[in-house]
Amino acid sequence: MTMKKLTIIVPAYNEEKNVRPFYDETLQYLNNPNYEYEILYINDGSKDQTLNEIKALKKLDQRVSYISLSRNFGKESAMHAGLVHSKNSDAVIFIDCDLQQPPFLIPEMIKEYEAGNKIVYTKGRSRKGEPKMRTIFANLYYKFYNSYTEQPLDNGAKDFQLLDKQVVEAYLSIKDNYRFMKGIFSWVGYQRKCLEYDFIPRKYGKSTWSFKSLFKYGFNGMNQFSNVMMILPILSLFFGVLLLTGNILLLVFNVFTLQNFLIGLQINLLWFMMSFLAYGLFYLQYGLKRQVMNRPIYLIDEDSDLNNDK
Repeated sequence: MTMKKLTIIVPAYNEEKNVRPFYDETLQYLNNPNYEYEILYINDGSKDQTLNEIKALKKLDQRVSYISLSRNFGKESAMHAGLVHSKNSDAVIFIDCDLQQPPFLIPEMIKEYEAGNKIVYTKGRSRKGEPKMRTIFANLYYKFYNSYTEQPLDNGAKDFQLLDKQVVEAYLSIKDNYRFMKGIFSWVGYQRKCLEYDFIPRKYGKSTWSFKSLFKYGFNGMNQFSNVMMILPILSLFFGVLLLTGNILLLVFNVFTLQNFLIGLQINLLWFMMSFLAYGLFYLQYGLKRQVMNRPIYLIDEDSDLNNDK
């Protein structure tokens, strides 16, 4: 029986305290004799000793490889780099380095993959244990996202998932400079299975996800898979019609009290109209600029496959 290659893609940003514990924990579950394993760390421009910790593991285990990006491009770009590197693997698994996503699910993911599922994704069974404000915003975001997109996401869906080679090829065929992985892997289709797990607190270090970065991440997701931003100019037209109606009423009735009311209404509607129109135009201009500039999604500083120490 021919062995299949499974690449474990591990994005890491300032995770020096988690690199070795993650490796030790994950290694326990990479024991299926039908698979050749690779643990691929993507160092996303870490400022600490993350890269040195990865290099130390590389010397101990040749199944460990790494790509070090030239700066912090963000998790989506790091994941993309991992897929480009792993395009010849039979399957890949994304998993975070902080051990908040359980490696013990890997054997079950492989089992579901062998049962014919080309995507085996995971989600939190609940948000118990997460910060309350983050839970509130996450629930609101998923509700809003699923209301205005054609491909809904499970509330609590994680990046921790297994992808068949065919899915990876489909993903890499997309030439979009915007990358919202959850949305893309929902959009491509294919037979899939969901596995659930309970919240696991971080043992070492601190999360690098700030409210600002989470907002940007969610905003990019809405930009890619929702037309809600395109509705803004239409709303501007709608408010403009209301403004015109108000002016007509002002001319017809010409009543002082009504006049004062309509003047106030006119000012408010004008402000809303200009705001929506300006935001809609900004969104279109920004999106077109990003696509036309066509900058690389990431840049590599070091690649263990090109080094002599492999």
